[in-house]
Amino acid sequence: MKQSAVVFLLLIFISACNNNSTNTNTITDDNANPPPPIINFSIVKVYPHDTSSYTQGLEWYKNNLYEGTGNYAHSKLLKTDLASGKILQQVKTSADSTVFGEGITVFNNKIYELTWQTHKVYVYDLNTFKKINEFNWPFEGWGLTTNGKELILSTGSSNLYFVDPENFKILRQVNVTDNNGPVSFLNELEYVNGFIYANIYETDYIVKINPENGNVTGKIDCSNLLQKSGVNYNSGNYSANTGYVLNGIAYDSTKQSFYITGKMWPALFEIKLN
Repeated sequence: MKQSAVVFLLLIFISACNNNSTNTNTITDDNANPPPPIINFSIVKVYPHDTSSYTQGLEWYKNNLYEGTGNYAHSKLLKTDLASGKILQQVKTSADSTVFGEGITVFNNKIYELTWQTHKVYVYDLNTFKKINEFNWPFEGWGLTTNGKELILSTGSSNLYFVDPENFKILRQVNVTDNNGPVSFLNELEYVNGFIYANIYETDYIVKINPENGNVTGKIDCSNLLQKSGVNYNSGNYSANTGYVLNGIAYDSTKQSFYITGKMWPALFEIKLN
């Protein structure tokens, strides 16, 4: 009887410990790292977009829309009229057919443009589009933006790099994560009101990132955006299989609107986050 009582009490103690441990872990996991909330948005207006533009970077600066496009031998830097989609100014990224243009940003009256795998960064005069400088970059170039002091780059990984605009030296980096771990395929970037917005390549998602710790604090679902445009297009041409996917984020601080488009898309959207 005595031995049976001891065994019985021991089983109760072990069971209680297991239950407490399970409950504690569940609460910690749920509260410490919840899924980022979906950020809803409203479409304000739809504008035309040049379907020959393989959009890699998009920038709104002083009421002008700038766009960096990719594809070998066809990469260009463009200044376009938002309302009509007409090209106002352009320059070819490089005469070298192995150069593939990537993300762009405007900083200190200069346009910085990444290249994909040639490890080059080109710098242009904002007004003339004349190339005035060139830097080396050790990784692939994907997306580019600025916080007003540093340039911020993505490389297709889950890392974001903060660099000095004067010499392109890496100052620091953060790893972007959500509740599932590292978030890879970070592409086109835009810095808005203390947060970084990033396209996730070959998906319909834009994530909102805290640049201090890399945490994803929100997610914008742009699924079926083209279907909502009212523009006639062949839906079979726009998928991860063709590469004509969502890419391109610009921000108009005056309107507090985002401009969103994709590679070879026939439409560019002005949206407001709800």
